[in-house]
Amino acid sequence: MNKFMAIKIFVRVAEEGGFTAAAAKLGISVSAVTKAVSRLEDDLGAQLFTRTTRQIRITDYAQEFYERCVGILADLEDAESELLQGTGAARGRVRLVLPFSFGRVTVLPELPRFYERHPQITLEIDFSDDGVDMIAKGYDVAVRTGTITDSRLNMRVLKRSEQVTVASSEYLRLHGTPQVPDDLRDHDCIVGRFGREWTFLDDERRPRVTQVSGRVIINSGDALREAAVAGLGLAQGTWWLFRKDLEAGRVVPVLQAYAAPGMPISILYSANRHTPRKVRAFIDFLIEISK
Repeated sequence: MNKFMAIKIFVRVAEEGGFTAAAAKLGISVSAVTKAVSRLEDDLGAQLFTRTTRQIRITDYAQEFYERCVGILADLEDAESELLQGTGAARGRVRLVLPFSFGRVTVLPELPRFYERHPQITLEIDFSDDGVDMIAKGYDVAVRTGTITDSRLNMRVLKRSEQVTVASSEYLRLHGTPQVPDDLRDHDCIVGRFGREWTFLDDERRPRVTQVSGRVIINSGDALREAAVAGLGLAQGTWWLFRKDLEAGRVVPVLQAYAAPGMPISILYSANRHTPRKVRAFIDFLIEISK
């Protein structure tokens, strides 16, 4: 087995966290994966993974090697893709990581449209609400909330929107509509992962925290949205979490005059090399569907 293939196997093992998962992704045997990594370690004179009975973990020495290998493989794939694109069609694999709710509510329902335009692009999608070192993990694109500062990355803000407070029409019919934030003390509020302190703006447009309570506590954005639609109480979150439900009338906004600014949601991609056509195609699509 040549060194190029061994490097591809090493990268896949690092990304999948195990020989068996890497073998399944590559369509080869586990023994072939194990032998390739062992031969690469022999060639380099260094251990690439620490192995236990339950897991393997990339060594500190190998982490920098992994990042360089990811860049080399990506550049090679881009060069091959550009060479084959005589018709100008974007093609190849794009690896991305999305927040759970944003991915489920905004991205996945729109993917048929993307594939109508770009049938030769393969999307490998991971979901995570935690901060991820996208360069180290080999992602081409990440979507993140908040302000991100990393000189290795380009950032494009997709949306700056207000926090929204919503409830189903049935809940409001039964319990009334709050007129000011203090009215929430008399309501069932669905407590999400950010806690019982909901932020609003006062009459002078200054942030003000209102303490809420309720009988349902949920640590999942998707479940929070579904609970609000089901009429379990009022919920507060980002505009893009509730956008489809607001458009369909499954929930209605309340306390809009007091809405506080939400965190921006942004696209991140590598600043260290040219942006391949396949990556640019997906970035443009994200911008389009996030309006």
